[in-house]
Amino acid sequence: MTLSTLGSFIGGIGFFLLGMLLITEGLKIAAGNTLRSILERSTATPLRGIFSGALITSLVQSSSAVTVATIGFVNAGLMNLMQAITITYGSNIGTTMTGWLVSLVGFQFDIKSFALPLIGFGMFLRLAKGNSRYGALGETLAGFGVFFTGIDLLKTTFTTTGIDMPVAMLGSGVGSHLAFLALGFLLTVVMQSSSAAIAITLTAAAGGFVPFDSGASLVIGANIGSTSTAALAALGATPNAKRVATAHVIFNVVTGGVALLLLPFLLQALITFPLLLDVQTNSTMLLAMFHSVFNILGVCLMWPFTRSMAKLLKGWFRSHEENEARPLYLDKNIAATPVLAFHALAKEIERIGIIARRMAKGAMSSEGGPSLQLEADRQILLKLEIEVGNFINLIRRGNLPEELDHVLPNALRVTSYYREVADVSLRIAQMQQQSRPVDNTELAQEISLYKQHVVKLLDVADVAKEDYEAEECADLFKETEEMYRHLKSSLLKAGTKDLLPVGLMVSLIDLMSDVRRIADQIEKAARYLTTLTRATPDKKEPVSTETAS
Repeated sequence: MTLSTLGSFIGGIGFFLLGMLLITEGLKIAAGNTLRSILERSTATPLRGIFSGALITSLVQSSSAVTVATIGFVNAGLMNLMQAITITYGSNIGTTMTGWLVSLVGFQFDIKSFALPLIGFGMFLRLAKGNSRYGALGETLAGFGVFFTGIDLLKTTFTTTGIDMPVAMLGSGVGSHLAFLALGFLLTVVMQSSSAAIAITLTAAAGGFVPFDSGASLVIGANIGSTSTAALAALGATPNAKRVATAHVIFNVVTGGVALLLLPFLLQALITFPLLLDVQTNSTMLLAMFHSVFNILGVCLMWPFTRSMAKLLKGWFRSHEENEARPLYLDKNIAATPVLAFHALAKEIERIGIIARRMAKGAMSSEGGPSLQLEADRQILLKLEIEVGNFINLIRRGNLPEELDHVLPNALRVTSYYREVADVSLRIAQMQQQSRPVDNTELAQEISLYKQHVVKLLDVADVAKEDYEAEECADLFKETEEMYRHLKSSLLKAGTKDLLPVGLMVSLIDLMSDVRRIADQIEKAARYLTTLTRATPDKKEPVSTETAS
């Protein structure tokens, strides 16, 4: 291999990759929100999702860009995992368009006659229109010109000068196919572009450097190697990103494996079919056709298992929030056994209490508004509340002893108390974000002591603790009531004496009232929760002079 030949080979790949980059970036800008709208609206059914994925990938010439966009939609809740998987299927079909471009245009026409004018006109449009949509369209046209220039360089390298790479060393038979598959995989991983690997394969096959069947193995390897981009992007990413990336890997590996097993039959069919139709073909067209056919066959093969795969992937990758939102103790198999059912119910509601108290503490210490953790905790709590309600319905279908019938309403009452704590906590965080600091030292200290007292009550109201005492909890709440009344009086006096702006006084009274509301709901929740943790036939509902609310 001469230095000139090596330079032409590397330059051809460089031109090709640069052209792909310009095409992808230009089309993404030129299309504006059109591609986004297609993704949003065209996934109502799995079949439409596949067509959308194929269409968009064909347009932007980048399955990686489509995969990343799909992951973003799933994370934003605009698309579910099933829809994302179908987009991935379609993306694999759409990426085969590169092979057709190379075979139908790169080898059928005089490339320089249209590639160079495309570059010139495209760059003129890019410079004249700047960053506008027309400028992006010019960048796309220039990208196509660079793309085909790279193809021309590769074609010249393989057909005229040749490359002295010892292809024969890769052997023959099954070993040869596996070796070429590995080579296609490595080319794609190194260049991070399956399109580049396939372009090299097609030009090498056209120049007689790679046999037709070996070129097919290279295409399979490149197709599998395209998963590396998604796999690398998913490292340390969200569970949704990992699910979509894994679905991409599963599809390509399974499809590639089946294509390799059926390789002799597929190649024979592809050679025979055009002859029956009396259609002229060449090795590049047959390889492009092979790339499309085995991806379409892969979709047909994976289609019946897609829902099962989506369900499996949801179990494989879970975020902390998703794990915490799953019940730990509720099992439908024990719903018919009251003793076990009430114990499980109590333990699950205790978990809800932990989340509610965590939210309350976080809200009172927050000055920057509701945090992401507060929002996430509220969603977890709401999901667990629904699960508790479903479990209670299961218990009611069994033979529940009459003396325990009062306990189930208490369970629902406790979960409603905790939900109220969650809602009020969010409101407190919002109010503290909008509230101005208190300049009066004594008033600021009284507010701080009041909050600290409520935090102490939150700790004492943990029914799961061995030293929990309902009387101690009730006494602390009475003290909280006294502190609230005194603090409210102090705020009113400060407002009337012009020591505090009236607007700030009103907002602080509302804020302290919400803090008092948390204390009230937490104390009631703990009191009624004990009817579950200590539920036996001879235990009755705790007597209270307060009206449950």
